[in-house]
Amino acid sequence: MNGQRILLIDDEEDMRRSSAQALELFGLEVTTFSTPEPVLELVGYGFGGVVVSDIRMPGMDGMTLLQHIREVDAEIPVILVTGHADVQLAVSAMRAGVYDFLEKPFTAQHLAGIIRRALDRRSLVMENRRLRAVAGKRDDIETRLPGRTQVMVDLRYRLRAIGATDADTLIIGDTGVGKEVVARALHDVSARANRPLIAINCAALPENLIESELFGHEAGAFPGALRPRYGKFEHARGGTILLDEIGSMPFDLQAKFLRVLQERVITRLGSNEVVPLDVRFIATSKADLEAEVAAGRFRADLFYRLNVATLHVPALADRLADIPILFLQLVREAAARYRRDDIDVSPALLAEIAARPWPGNVRELRNAADRCARLDPLPDESPLVAVRQRLADKVATYERGILASAISAHGGNLRPVYEQLGISRKTLYEKMQKYGLERKPGMTLDDFDS
Repeated sequence: MNGQRILLIDDEEDMRRSSAQALELFGLEVTTFSTPEPVLELVGYGFGGVVVSDIRMPGMDGMTLLQHIREVDAEIPVILVTGHADVQLAVSAMRAGVYDFLEKPFTAQHLAGIIRRALDRRSLVMENRRLRAVAGKRDDIETRLPGRTQVMVDLRYRLRAIGATDADTLIIGDTGVGKEVVARALHDVSARANRPLIAINCAALPENLIESELFGHEAGAFPGALRPRYGKFEHARGGTILLDEIGSMPFDLQAKFLRVLQERVITRLGSNEVVPLDVRFIATSKADLEAEVAAGRFRADLFYRLNVATLHVPALADRLADIPILFLQLVREAAARYRRDDIDVSPALLAEIAARPWPGNVRELRNAADRCARLDPLPDESPLVAVRQRLADKVATYERGILASAISAHGGNLRPVYEQLGISRKTLYEKMQKYGLERKPGMTLDDFDS
């Protein structure tokens, strides 16, 4: 398969079927969907096709789908279709980055022409990315996982090395660090890049339907099973399965999943037929799975089977020097989504960003960048906080915390403190006075040598 697929979404069955049949007469490979959610499992940096979607649908509509796709890869062409004459809607779609906007009724020839141009554009984007990688320039992995700190350099190196294999992989990291971004990058540098990436949230699986969701079922397997159904494992044939937060997988299901990992076969509910499974598994976890094993909540044999290839995604607290450059990139991406000119981020705002704690990691930083791109900053104030403080106060709070932590870490011995922080004895003394940090009565500069 060349990857040039057209994913067509329309909740009206007759329109969906007739559009697909007409496009296939023009030699286009079309896969149809009644809802947008499955499409998000198929698009990624390695997707070489085009998405065509009705804009007004129950549940997730076309505009929301467009936003999600652009978060995965802003250069995937998305064509939106509506049966409602709505100029304002068309303008909003164009601003949001849609490739083209069609109003029903339209001819199949017209749609096919737009799709072919979109496919040509996508092919050019993919070829340019390959050429940049061959030329040794900053590749997609560095764009998606930016950072100059050693932990990020090591992460990208290991990701490329593991991606070239077909090894099942465990991705460990705190909430919000970007584990799913790493997983998608791993899939996209693999030989399976043109096949589906099926994401399964282990914490959100309906308990009474878990096995049916994963393994599929035959007609009559249980009450309500009126027709056979592929499970998510089988749906990913040839591609990658992402098991998000595998530590949340019910304990009794872990044994069945271990068999799938070891034997690469599944059996649908209500069937005795064994179905071969050609997939790669990637699992993520924010929990310490070794601790979960010790507590009896996670199978040791499954942990050791998954732990062959492991990627650790660092928290922002472990890569503080990357925060300014990461924030600037996230602001640029947000500005592109909102069709705004490049946002001028002042040095003062960058200093504030670098000084703030980010317990929500990259996800929280991305939300801040998104707000920065949407809102006009007020003079001398940051748009990022509801209750605004002067920058000097925030920097002072941050500096005092650094000094207090360093003094405490060295047990009150001040020589290693000023050496570690790269300041003079006199400067340290003055800052301790400024911030009211505890010192011995009668302390002078000579006492810093003690």
